[in-house]
Amino acid sequence: MSDCTHDCSTCGSNCSSRKKDSLIKSPHRRSHIKRVIAVASGKGGVGKSLVTALLAARSAARGYRTAIIDADITGPSIPKMFGVTDRATGTDGNIRPVTAKGGIKLISMNTLLDHDDDPVVWRGALIAGACLQFWTDVIWDDIDIMFIDMPPGTGDVPLSVFQSIPISGTVIVMTPQELVEMIVGKALNMTKMMKIPVLGLVENMSYFSCPDCGKRVELFGKSKVEELAKKYNFPATAKLPLDPAIAALADEGNILSADTDPLQDIFLQIEKSREIKG
Repeated sequence: MSDCTHDCSTCGSNCSSRKKDSLIKSPHRRSHIKRVIAVASGKGGVGKSLVTALLAARSAARGYRTAIIDADITGPSIPKMFGVTDRATGTDGNIRPVTAKGGIKLISMNTLLDHDDDPVVWRGALIAGACLQFWTDVIWDDIDIMFIDMPPGTGDVPLSVFQSIPISGTVIVMTPQELVEMIVGKALNMTKMMKIPVLGLVENMSYFSCPDCGKRVELFGKSKVEELAKKYNFPATAKLPLDPAIAALADEGNILSADTDPLQDIFLQIEKSREIKG
């Protein structure tokens, strides 16, 4: 490539000059993790954190030892959904995650800050480094399924995560708006570049059910999840409603009580995804 910087850590291309050394980082020596699932999107505000929390809740309910890395360093929301106010503990680069309801282990920037509303005013390299430390410095013990709540876009953090953590598969989250096909295409093309399988497509805020008559109303336009699944050959899809009850459960820190049945086909793909080595 004519604009090559010869720094493969900042590039997702698999060109002929790419260094053959793997960029994959090992987890903490006392961690054993079977599957790592990234929940991603090409844009913000589509509900990645909600989908991550619901998938983790389903995983724990089915008896899997479950963990979450909240990789949205500047806008963490996972602890709030699980009602977590405790702080992570540890010394000398050995960090213990917080245990949420249902036995779910999680780490988030908000479990490290003194106050939940303290801002994280960092540049991209520091943010990406913190995400990788959640993988390398946290003692996860034995985990069957780990979910990574990704920040939006295709920048520093998603690139670092996809290059440095052995991802078993990705779940892509979207909303029904017209521009979403372009956004989904960006996220999908990034996963293809990184050779990471896409396990499914979740359309969040797909519809609203009238509490009086039960009629489904597509507030943000006609659903496109089946159309995109066919076009891009997604193995599974899910539609999540715009539901004030789910929002209330998230605000109360009681997301474990939410209905996760709409995600059952997605979760089946997660159960079938490859186990990582090591």
